[in-house]
Amino acid sequence: MNRGKVYTVSSVNEYIKNMFSREYVLSVIFVKGEVSNCKYHSSGHIYFTIKDASSQLACVMFRGDRKGLDFKLENGQEIIVGGSVSVYERDGKYQLYAKKIVLAGDGILSEKYEKLKEKLQAAGYFDEERKLPLPKYVKRIGIVTAKTGAAIQDMINICTRRNPYVQLFLYPAKVQGEGAAETIVRGIQTLDEKNVDVIIIGRGGGSIEDLWAFNEEIVADAIFFCRTPLISAVGHETDFTIADFVADLRAPTPSAAAELAVYDVRQALMELYEYKDRLARNILQRTEAFRERLEHVEDRIKYLNPQNQVLQKRQYLMDMEEKLILYMKQVQKDKMHALAVLATRLDSVSPLKRLKNGYAYVSDEKGNSMDSVDRLNVNDRILVTFADGTATAAVEEIKKHPAVTETGQEETDGQKG
Repeated sequence: MNRGKVYTVSSVNEYIKNMFSREYVLSVIFVKGEVSNCKYHSSGHIYFTIKDASSQLACVMFRGDRKGLDFKLENGQEIIVGGSVSVYERDGKYQLYAKKIVLAGDGILSEKYEKLKEKLQAAGYFDEERKLPLPKYVKRIGIVTAKTGAAIQDMINICTRRNPYVQLFLYPAKVQGEGAAETIVRGIQTLDEKNVDVIIIGRGGGSIEDLWAFNEEIVADAIFFCRTPLISAVGHETDFTIADFVADLRAPTPSAAAELAVYDVRQALMELYEYKDRLARNILQRTEAFRERLEHVEDRIKYLNPQNQVLQKRQYLMDMEEKLILYMKQVQKDKMHALAVLATRLDSVSPLKRLKNGYAYVSDEKGNSMDSVDRLNVNDRILVTFADGTATAAVEEIKKHPAVTETGQEETDGQKG
């Protein structure tokens, strides 16, 4: 036997599983059938089979997906299971992994819902770029809902509390049952012609049948072609309708829609007060800056003023005059001190001072000083000056005193030479 490549069981099962995962139809599928072999496992998972007259399909719903199951699954129930078909590799069998389970009556509506959703999504009804932004400050709000009930009362209360000056225009519409979709469409079109700022369509929660009017294609068309920003507020937070996807904004509840549409006037006032304070601070800062600038310019003008310049120069001259006088006084004082020192020194060598001490000054008749006996002769007339007068005398005898040599020894007349 000529054998080709040999595969393991695991690789074959993995290959088959990849084939299932690449099949788009099996990735999101709804299957209708009767429940059999239903078992709630201790782990929280539900294992069951759905069957029809000629075939059956193994199913499992994991514990994490059971939050969407709002009834107890039992054998014999007619259900529609939404999920994906894949291969369980260990056992080599395929099964339906359930994400959503509804009773058969709701299942038909769910199927219609999914088909319309796919159609509108392909047509661009859900594209974000075509959706209109809500104005921040609205004056006129149009509401399409039942004229009685908690939804309209909640919206009125919230709108009035957040902004008592906003105007509300109610178009009373049927929100469930026969003809509800038509009245919702008329309400949207009527309010769109009234030039309101925002339109809110909504109602309280309910079953899929109760909310079905907001899943109709004519309502989706009316929302799509509406020129006014529109908020869809249908049901509770977990409820999603076709209107929610087409609307410019989806609110989880009618009350939330009112809060999204109406700007809180108290917050607006707080912002205004904040802007006022900021403006006042800016004005004060700019005023102070201009004042300082003006004072600087004023100081410069004063400084450059000719009169001020004259005063400045005059003050400068006065300061210089005062410094000059002080300098001259100091120089005079220094000179007088030097003169006093010289006078003292001169006085110390003054002949008059010596004359007062008993000495006398000898000169000839012509006034020439006679400082040595060698210059005198006998009978010469000399003048002897004392401190208090002059006397004339005649030389009678000349006698020389011994001289003092440079070595300090006295020499007599006979020793000279």
